[in-house]
Amino acid sequence: MFTTPIAKLLRLVPNQAKKNPMIPLQQIKMKKEVIVETSVQLTYISFYYPLGVAKEKLPVYINFHGGAFIMNEKEMDDPYCRFLANQTECVVLNVNYAKAPEYPFPKPIEQCYEILQWLKNNANDLNINPEKVMVGGQSSGANIAAALCLYLEEKGENQPLLQVLSCPMLDFVTPHADKPEPDHWRSRYPQAASFLNTCYVPEKEQAEHPLASPVRADVSDRLAPALIVTAEYDAFRPEAEFYAEKLKAAGGKVQEKLFKDCFHAFTHLGPKEEAEEAWNLIADKITEAAESL
Repeated sequence: MFTTPIAKLLRLVPNQAKKNPMIPLQQIKMKKEVIVETSVQLTYISFYYPLGVAKEKLPVYINFHGGAFIMNEKEMDDPYCRFLANQTECVVLNVNYAKAPEYPFPKPIEQCYEILQWLKNNANDLNINPEKVMVGGQSSGANIAAALCLYLEEKGENQPLLQVLSCPMLDFVTPHADKPEPDHWRSRYPQAASFLNTCYVPEKEQAEHPLASPVRADVSDRLAPALIVTAEYDAFRPEAEFYAEKLKAAGGKVQEKLFKDCFHAFTHLGPKEEAEEAWNLIADKITEAAESL
């Protein structure tokens, strides 16, 4: 298979979301870079500490960036992590998780679980309250956030106070050709999306696994409350809405927000007004969750 060479070539394509952030770069108290050893790989993470907050043991929000599981890096979310830290008075942890096809499912989920355990074990040194943890992400990062909550439920461990799923990819079983793809070229050539999917879930059994495709998971009311942000013209909108309804049917707490006239990853690509509204909504929800305990 040529998945790895092609994935490496795709990683060379300039990241438009990184070039033109939707939120101005804010000054924060401190950005701390850490390398954590996990069973998957050495993991680079960044801590963002809010400006002007003197209290000890801050809540923490863990962010997983987007990139179809194969590309991009945590720095693309640097402006948003700064914004969320200041706006919520929480520490924001930004994770550079392992990429497919070198690290296919379930490696990134296992890696992020180990990061969470490391975080809790080092909470005192990091000035973090280990009882006030929240998770979230965009696109593939939202998949990892949802899967991490399901993984914790499997293990019988405490849930985060919140899961933020922004334009989440939650269904690897349905062929991309059967999804409402608004982009002309992606609609005409769904093989491109299928290639991306194959990088992360090369086997059918992997694609069907509920940690890869949360829409197939057995959910309960014990899962973390969810904020699910969707775009009107997004191939992944139906699976996000399906998952929201599934969580609600199980008794879970879910807030949904559909942004009209927007496309996938609008929080990073615009329109700017809607992107700012979405980031403010996420910040408000993080603040609300942090104050709930």
